[in-house]
Amino acid sequence: MTVSRAVNTPDRVPAATLAKVQAAVVQTGYVPNLLAGGLRSSKSRLVAALIPTLIGPVFNEAVQALTAELNARGYQLMLGQSGYADSHEDDLLAAIIGRRPDGIVLTGVTHSVEARRRLLAAGIPVVETWDLTPTPIDMLVGFSHAAAAEAVCRRFHAAGRRRLAVIGGDDERALRRSDAFVAAARRQRLAKPPIHTVPAPTTLGSGREGLRTLLAQHPDLDAVFCSSDLLALGVLTEAQVLGVDVPGQLAVIGFGDLAFARDLHPALTTVRIDGARIGRETARCIVDRAEGREVLERVIDIGFTIVERASV
Repeated sequence: MTVSRAVNTPDRVPAATLAKVQAAVVQTGYVPNLLAGGLRSSKSRLVAALIPTLIGPVFNEAVQALTAELNARGYQLMLGQSGYADSHEDDLLAAIIGRRPDGIVLTGVTHSVEARRRLLAAGIPVVETWDLTPTPIDMLVGFSHAAAAEAVCRRFHAAGRRRLAVIGGDDERALRRSDAFVAAARRQRLAKPPIHTVPAPTTLGSGREGLRTLLAQHPDLDAVFCSSDLLALGVLTEAQVLGVDVPGQLAVIGFGDLAFARDLHPALTTVRIDGARIGRETARCIVDRAEGREVLERVIDIGFTIVERASV
């Protein structure tokens, strides 16, 4: 009983006793059986999150904040990589739901009919992230991709740019941004912007190739919207190689405001998404629901900001 209290509620054990138990734990390599504890309490204190890629930097800030906030509340995070074109979300969800975590975090709001059915039937708190919809599965923390793309188009137009283009990934959210950007350009009575689509996750190399292709077909382009900062980095690199002045001849706006964006030459104008807030709000929603507290705001729109730098 003393060991159990020392492991599970150390603040209730005298310091000297706690020190002895901790020393024994280290010496024996003991790890508590969390599954058995979860069966007794009906809580796993585990939250599962699915993101499209573990190597893409765009989700790092949100994952770090989610991990820190969950840890502070006594929960642990388990990450799964669902992929982009060949998504494994359904298979991962089947495995995750069977282990009954205290919450599930999903990237995006587009899921299969089977995934939605399983999640609704499981009764596990779910937070969808990095998107916006009026009909979430349960709770949602995100922003409008269409609104962000429209704001970028208006920014180019305000800067006097009239021959626009898009270099974007082929994932569902990036495609939605591309379509919204084109629609906004048409509302501004501009020519339909050409779209160069590249595989997700996007890379610097695909940004370079994208600019070469667009300029070969449309040499009079004066602005490019990139669906990621990595693509924008590739565009800036290729523009320098080709002798295209940025922003004199070509304005460039990225998406994500990654750490390197401010240090580029020229510094990159980009769309800033507060990933840390996504992580914190998501953790709060999951823990409140897991612990029986009502979540009054089920859909949280964190918005976005266009960070003005030297590439426009």
